[in-house]
Amino acid sequence: MDNVYQRRARVARALAHPTRLEILDMLRGQEEICVCEIAAALAQGQPTVSKHLSSLRDAGIVSSRKQGLQVFYTLRVGCVTSFFDCLDRVLYEDMEDTMKALGVVNSNE
Repeated sequence: MDNVYQRRARVARALAHPTRLEILDMLRGQEEICVCEIAAALAQGQPTVSKHLSSLRDAGIVSSRKQGLQVFYTLRVGCVTSFFDCLDRVLYEDMEDTMKALGVVNSNE
């Protein structure tokens, strides 16, 4: 049986791709989006986008609904997008540290 760290790692692996992060950002605040719309917005082929969505679905991050030939996706757990806020904060802190190391003064000081 998987322990909690293995399960967390599975979710983290699903999030560890720029295209998947962009897909999640697209799904943020949307009720659902058709895979065809996601593929068009990303300017990528539908098979490629479907593979990324499959990884996200297998990790439990998104859910899907089929209607005829179309498949619609939605965030299963909306709080996953708050992870973006955390990532952005890490990036911001790293940028500030780099600027300080280079001697660049913060304009707020």
